[in-house]
Amino acid sequence: MSKNNISFILNKPQLSENIGACARAIKNFNFKKLIVINPKPTFPNDKILATSVGAKDIIYESKKYDNLDKALTKVDIVIATSARYRNKNIKHINLEELKKINFNKKIGFLFGSEASGLSNNEISYANYTLQIPTNPDFKSLNLSHSLIIIAQYVASVIKLKSFPFRKSKKVKSASKKEIQLMLSLCIKNLDEINFFRPKEKRPKMLENLRNIFYKMDLSDKETRILSGVFASLAKKRRLTKY
Repeated sequence: MSKNNISFILNKPQLSENIGACARAIKNFNFKKLIVINPKPTFPNDKILATSVGAKDIIYESKKYDNLDKALTKVDIVIATSARYRNKNIKHINLEELKKINFNKKIGFLFGSEASGLSNNEISYANYTLQIPTNPDFKSLNLSHSLIIIAQYVASVIKLKSFPFRKSKKVKSASKKEIQLMLSLCIKNLDEINFFRPKEKRPKMLENLRNIFYKMDLSDKETRILSGVFASLAKKRRLTKY
């Protein structure tokens, strides 16, 4: 297990101070990777760097993206943080259950914006949702506070826990990028047959499709097989037309 496998992903952060404090929290527990998606303030800026104190290197070495699709291409397992339970077909875990996660894989902890957290659409990219136990009458946590709680817990898990789980060397888990490419091919085929009806329900239907594929522990071979199936169906449909 390596701390280099762990990324902390801030989706649409709104406050410079919180971004800087998150970088500091990441370095507190010797993690390295910060990913920022579509931040509201200019990134980086003087306030972010000032708040990060001794963690400016985390800011300078961070990755910035415009959307989740691009940000998650090199992540194997996405764990989304949420203060509320989502009525979705997705695995919900608590801090204690992080011990069951295979940290030999590339793990991304996804945090929502300070104002609204993560939307259901953004949650659909995750393999798990994680809720930090708090006062049920006051669940809201500051962004950097949420991150530092998780960072501390994960650091202790990596230090103390060794995983007996072994997968055949012949089986390689599919990357998020491979799953995204397969899903894009699937969506393209479905668009061609006008599957998403009525049109106003298309975003919700796409969200459900992502939930299905991202929660499955697909191998790279399985994604290639499914991509081949989608491509063959499209080819057969075109030949039938003529």
